Amino acid sequence: MERAEHGAWRHLVECSIRRLPQANYPTKENVMIHVIAAIEVKPGQREAFLTEFRKLIAPVRAEAGCIEYGPAVDLPTNIPGQIPFRKDVVTIVEKWKSLDALRAHLTEPHMNQYRDRVKDIVVGVQLQILEPG
Repeated sequence: MERAEHGAWRHLVECSIRRLPQANYPTKENVMIHVIAAIEVKPGQREAFLTEFRKLIAPVRAEAGCIEYGPAVDLPTNIPGQIPFRKDVVTIVEKWKSLDALRAHLTEPHMNQYRDRVKDIVVGVQLQILEPG
């Protein structure tokens, strides 16, 4: 590349960089949040729980800040390192745009209604709330 072309290319790159929006550095309140919720249900009640939980998916996905929300169940694979199969556990995989969005989700009326509907099925809940590393 000739010197004049190199100078023009450098000028174009510098102008493009100046036009980029200023970085919006994440804080603890606005960084994407991952949630893994392991919900243990009474023996033999997994399908009854999933029936109730599926009623919750559409309203939650419509919430501001929800990126991903859905249930999953253990899949036995014989892959080394996998935790033992849990037939009475449903894992909820969630992603939220921020910790504030997650906090707002927890107080939504449909969440309180869901908790009332499953209170006699659920034995316990374990939450993992994670941020990108």
